[in-house]
Amino acid sequence: MKLTFRIHYRTHWGESLCLVSNDPSLAPELAMNSADGDLWSVTVDLSPAKESFDYRYRVRRDDGSVRDEWGDDRSLRFSSHLGQAIVEDRWRDQPSDKPFYSTAFVDCISRRKPEAPLPPLMPSTLMLRLEAPTVMSDQIVAVCGNCPWLGNWNPARAIPLNSAGHPTWAIQLSIPELASEIEFKFVVLDKATRKVIAWEGRDNRELDLSGLAPGESLVLDDLYLKTDLPRWRGAGTAIPVFSLRTDEDFGVGDFLDLIPMIDWAVKTGQKIIQLLPINDTTMTGTWTDSYPYNANSTFALHPMYLRLQEMGQLSDRHRQSSYDALRRQLNELPQVDYERVNNAKNSFTRELFNQQGEAEVASPEYKQFYAENQSWLKPYSAFCILRDRYRTADPSAWEEFAVYDPTRVDRFLRMNSRDADYVGWIQWHLHRQMTRVREYAHANGVALKGDIPIGISRQSVDAWTSPELFNLDASAGAPPDDFSVNGQNWGFPTYNWDVMARDGYAWWKARFRKMAQYFDAYRIDHVLGFFRIWQIPLDAVHGLLGVFNPALPLSPDEMMSSFGFYFERDWMTAPYVHDWMLGDFFGDLADEVKATYLDHVAGDAYRLKPDFSTQRRVADYFAHQDDNERNRRLSDGLMGLIDQVLFIEDPYQKGKYHPRIAAQQTYAYRALDDHRKWAFNQLYDDFFYRRNDSFWRYKAMEKLPPLIDSTRMLVCAEDLGMIPACVPSVMNELKILSLEIQRMPKNPAEEFGNTWNYPYLSVCTTSTHDMSGIRQWWEDDPARASDYFHKVLGHDGEAPYYAEPWICREIVELNLKSPSMLAILPLQDWLSIDGRLRRQDPREEQINVPANPRHYWRYRMHLTVAQLLAAPDLTDSLLRLTAASAR
Repeated sequence: MKLTFRIHYRTHWGESLCLVSNDPSLAPELAMNSADGDLWSVTVDLSPAKESFDYRYRVRRDDGSVRDEWGDDRSLRFSSHLGQAIVEDRWRDQPSDKPFYSTAFVDCISRRKPEAPLPPLMPSTLMLRLEAPTVMSDQIVAVCGNCPWLGNWNPARAIPLNSAGHPTWAIQLSIPELASEIEFKFVVLDKATRKVIAWEGRDNRELDLSGLAPGESLVLDDLYLKTDLPRWRGAGTAIPVFSLRTDEDFGVGDFLDLIPMIDWAVKTGQKIIQLLPINDTTMTGTWTDSYPYNANSTFALHPMYLRLQEMGQLSDRHRQSSYDALRRQLNELPQVDYERVNNAKNSFTRELFNQQGEAEVASPEYKQFYAENQSWLKPYSAFCILRDRYRTADPSAWEEFAVYDPTRVDRFLRMNSRDADYVGWIQWHLHRQMTRVREYAHANGVALKGDIPIGISRQSVDAWTSPELFNLDASAGAPPDDFSVNGQNWGFPTYNWDVMARDGYAWWKARFRKMAQYFDAYRIDHVLGFFRIWQIPLDAVHGLLGVFNPALPLSPDEMMSSFGFYFERDWMTAPYVHDWMLGDFFGDLADEVKATYLDHVAGDAYRLKPDFSTQRRVADYFAHQDDNERNRRLSDGLMGLIDQVLFIEDPYQKGKYHPRIAAQQTYAYRALDDHRKWAFNQLYDDFFYRRNDSFWRYKAMEKLPPLIDSTRMLVCAEDLGMIPACVPSVMNELKILSLEIQRMPKNPAEEFGNTWNYPYLSVCTTSTHDMSGIRQWWEDDPARASDYFHKVLGHDGEAPYYAEPWICREIVELNLKSPSMLAILPLQDWLSIDGRLRRQDPREEQINVPANPRHYWRYRMHLTVAQLLAAPDLTDSLLRLTAASAR
């Protein structure tokens, strides 16, 4: 059997094409031939017994580097009767409509009923293979042409293509039935009525079949569908799992609550549900574990999200009855009582495990789950047992287990097999319930969107087992922004990307693939961290003392030669503390501060005493003092003094420096003369907005492509904050959806974002879990709300004090009508348009306050999902809104 592969690819000097396959009878790479450097071909001779052939194309350069085409290997199935065939291909670059190849579309939004694949390629057959990723589930593709077999250009007689390989469509036509010279086009039809929706927007395709040998087949695999149909846009809802409320809950939302939530999405014309991270965060067993971005494992799911009734009932009726009563009691609370809920769920599952766990962990289903997940499940099980035994999640307190040793851990798990089985059993049930939710979402055309936190806890399984992957001597955070004037210090270690690169980012890929078991889309939390992370020393509390890592710091010589700035290390890198400024920080406590916390240096200059020389020392000292306004003033003031520096020395390149973020607001900057201020401003603007841009682009392009291509999930990103100029181009190149929020415009010249100018590859929203909702924002900032009322909504007169339902509806409509591919709004903002159903006090709706690092994440819906489903005025209204905006 002879297969001849032909592909057009314009090579550059020193490049050639080859065919790559894993067929054992062939070389791994087959050099292709070309007479003009454009059309390349190669013929392979396969055994008649061969039934399929998998392959891809590769560009090989003289310097040894290679370039592979995008996507999975191509596959060709053929009959044993096939003698020879020609395969006409096209090089596959990453497509402009890459999001439509994601599982969010293929398995959910544009999911199709299974169709039997085409039979293998037969002799004298023309096979057409067409890429048509944007065809939705209520549409089909057909071929229509100039001969009777192709319908004589009558679309009612067009031949439908097979969708088994969607988004690749295919059809086989008998060459003897066709004219020797054919013209044809593809047409999109309504699946139910077969009415024409759109012809492809191009001239007729022409094909001359007269040159084929008798019995020879032709495969055209270089076809792509382009139409003038409007670009698909969809709507969705963002809601944390813990915030869901149903009558079946145990005081907190659980995975199975997502099933009626999916029903609500379908009923309101929505296609996506976005969640916060769902990983286990159990560290202390207290409410501080409520922070969903501080997981103890990037693989384990949170036991809190179990639906207990689905696991089984206790045989002791009295015990079961007491848990049922407690469930009803906790479920009536307006917010999540994190500690009571988790203690009760853990207690119940312990009892249930004692009753039926031994039999279930012996089941084939559990054993298969364990075998597939043991790489992370074993260390996670040990972590949980040791955490509870030592009453701390800090491995440094675990004596002989402080440093992870897989051999020692295996022995420990054997000695504590029952506890280890319990941990695995919990994860198995979580996996089963979440898998059930995903399957239900797929069946209903709804995609679940997860969240990839940028950080991991330094007290986590990941940091314990693989400390070399992280910079444990620093913390990640964010520069000052609208959320926090002092910046944010998340406490997470930063990533050691150089070490991660050595094995091709295996840890990240495993993390993404685990997530892909449950989600078809995800949000990269703080995507800027893949370009550079804001790294804060461990002895700092505020984010103001951070630096970008990686970055290109400045030497004193370069400051002078490039910017004319004379650098003085002694006072520019140490806190600038002078008598004349202390009143601004401490008011009537200034004299006490000088006497207790400062040492006099000379003149009116002071320095902090050693015991108070870092923000961490200040925080630790006042943590043991009474919590009152006076001590808070002292603590805040001392930390503010420590922020008073112009430069921060690079942690890795000693003798090189970063200008402190927002340094123009420091007293040290005030002390500069006019020329030095001018020179510093030039240096500052260059450093933060130009100097590192190409460098950061290069760093992002090292990491992001292999990570996002490790799964077929739809990739979205949170790209808010201090955005380098390189970020939009990288995201567009990789087809990552950006995040657009009207209250946080990316153009600094705009007060509010223009929803009509949002990019198509974006997710727009009215607010996020880190922000107040529409109503609270409106009431908390009347002046800005008034500007919005007049400038954006275009109304005259005085703006209403409250965000009335009609105002909220107009804001929602603006987002729905934007060009963004997805409009995903918080449930609270969807409900804001209904005056009867929305919560009375909007201040009870904010999920997180980023300026408070100890915020209690406990927001819960005030209605059950069943009540939402039973509210026809709301569901009908939302359905009309999505339909009117063509979503």
